Amino acid sequence: MHQEPGQELLPIGAFAARARLSPKALRLYDRLGLLAPAHVDEVSGYRYYRVDQVERARTVALLRRLDMPLAGIAEVVRLDGERAARRLDAYWAGAEERFAEQRTLARYLRGRLSGRNTELYATFEVKTVDVPETYVLSETRHVSAGELPAWIGGSAERLERAAVERCGGMAAPHFVVYHAEVTEESDGPAESCVPVVDAEAARVWAAEQGRATAARVRVEPAHRLAYTRITKAQVAYPQIIAAFDAVEAWAAEQGLSLSGPCREVYFADWEAAGPDDALCDVAFPVSRG
Repeated sequence: MHQEPGQELLPIGAFAARARLSPKALRLYDRLGLLAPAHVDEVSGYRYYRVDQVERARTVALLRRLDMPLAGIAEVVRLDGERAARRLDAYWAGAEERFAEQRTLARYLRGRLSGRNTELYATFEVKTVDVPETYVLSETRHVSAGELPAWIGGSAERLERAAVERCGGMAAPHFVVYHAEVTEESDGPAESCVPVVDAEAARVWAAEQGRATAARVRVEPAHRLAYTRITKAQVAYPQIIAAFDAVEAWAAEQGLSLSGPCREVYFADWEAAGPDDALCDVAFPVSRG
């Protein structure tokens, strides 16, 4: 067996004992590409490790206990001390954000399961408004929950600029229609819409864009909206789901039928708004009977 000068090679059993891991775990790390043995006997297939791989083996085991994705673990163990620590900090900050969202969602689900969701819905004030027929410049896309914020912001910027520069201005605020649910498992589609003053100019602009953006012009029929106004902080999941549920429950209590897909109407600048500033209306088109 070849051995580099000054490098002690340990068979997998001895190395596993030194690293305080099982041979099974070491074989798994090898298969996942996280910790390859220093030498594999061509005849027996037996694995050997260098003593200086012990620290990496222990680090991999600890990172897996943090539920870090394999790609993230591979990156951390490749980096030097300070950069590895910064990468871990970035991962854990994201994990804590996810845990906070899940904790909020768990509280919300507990209310629903226990039948106390009506107390939560009562915190939302629901109103109705009549919306006239208008032409909208829109983009429709299948998008996951993680991709949604960036897409909403990007599409709104493109469509609003086109409305102002080419289509006679915006006739009403930007809104997003959800033709199907958007989650990590369901990708909509969602439709980003900007009402425009000049429909013919909007058609010309949309034709110039080609198929790349899927821009189009359509008529948004006159309708009545049941809506509740929420702050920027409440836009975060799952608070926004509670707002939609509250509107739906209110409509049912009033004997109103949902006559179209749910939507979000953004009447304020996202970047300029603070957490407690009113930012958007969550709404359903409704009709009597």
